[in-house]
Amino acid sequence: MLTFPESITTGGALALPVFMQGLVLCFGLIVAIGAQNAFVLRQGLRREHVGAIVLFCAGADAVLVAAGVLGMGQALGDRPGLARALALAGAAFLAYYAVVALRRARQPQHLQAAQGNGGFGRAAAVAQAAAFTLLNPHVYLDTLLLMGSVGAQQPSGLRGWFIAGASAASLGWFVLLGYGARWLAPVFARPRAWQVLDSLIGLTMAVMAALLLRHAFIGS
Repeated sequence: MLTFPESITTGGALALPVFMQGLVLCFGLIVAIGAQNAFVLRQGLRREHVGAIVLFCAGADAVLVAAGVLGMGQALGDRPGLARALALAGAAFLAYYAVVALRRARQPQHLQAAQGNGGFGRAAAVAQAAAFTLLNPHVYLDTLLLMGSVGAQQPSGLRGWFIAGASAASLGWFVLLGYGARWLAPVFARPRAWQVLDSLIGLTMAVMAALLLRHAFIGS
């Protein structure tokens, strides 16, 4: 159960850092060149069903992250050995993502809006967004496993803040991409912009991996 009031009264000083951890981690995972982002960018440029698509993509992320965090938290229970194993696994994944992001930074890429023939109805647009989101196996690794294992390390009263931070990052990104497409498209078409962004993401992921390792061996 998510207990925001409890987290305020018993660990209010920790609420913001936990919120920011969820926000930064989710943002680092979601900001990458891929079919989903290209589709959202295309719909933003065409101004077709942007609101429905943004809400679906952000909502799907929020549900998956919450399922991962709460499911992992329930599985952990009073199992410190399992908690440490998951923390180590999460650190390993974060380190891997850091390496991937830094490699992307060394190989310039650019994001272009996906091509399409004409417009289509809202239901078809959301169905296409669902396919880009849910048929990508990495989304489950990112949300259910990685976000779940990191979020489950938080005290039970603060997990809601982690989920809220991750959800805010997802919503903010898709709103920016969909509604700011006309201004962002020229920026995202520049490989240099992605080099800088991927470098920052890689460094952030590396720092978070180190913090998770510290949590695994020393505790909070």
